Amino acid sequence: MNAGTRTEPQAPGDSDELGPIDVVVIAFPADAPMTGEAVPILWDLIERGIVRVLDVMFVNKDEQSRISGFEARNLKGQGLDELREFEGASSGLLGENDIAVAGEALDPGASAALIMYENRWAAPFVAAVRRNGGVPLAFERVRPDDFLAALEAAEAAA
Repeated sequence: MNAGTRTEPQAPGDSDELGPIDVVVIAFPADAPMTGEAVPILWDLIERGIVRVLDVMFVNKDEQSRISGFEARNLKGQGLDELREFEGASSGLLGENDIAVAGEALDPGASAALIMYENRWAAPFVAAVRRNGGVPLAFERVRPDDFLAALEAAEAAA
């Protein structure tokens, strides 16, 4: 991460317990305005210790459907100036396979950001569960649109 004006997240292994780790893939169609409006919101979550960014990758799919990707390094001049605060955020866990999978989902001319992050808010809870003999078996993600569809179906059936 850029150490200029922000507090860097701790590196993995700096705490006794990790929270669940997620990867979000955010697609940007070719005509997306990409204002950078979400970046300060993510930084707020980082600075408050709610999440810790572990890795950031960018993916492009050109008009000929060629897929390329790169880490958050040397972003100046690549049209990603608002994301320069994430330079150096690389655990090495996101790689070529992740670029290929994300790229396949993109339309030609689109791009995406892949962000791997730890849900730090959950780490104290998981540590307490372990201290009490519990064993977290799984952390599963439910997509919001799937949840809303299931909720609507349940309400319609009631």
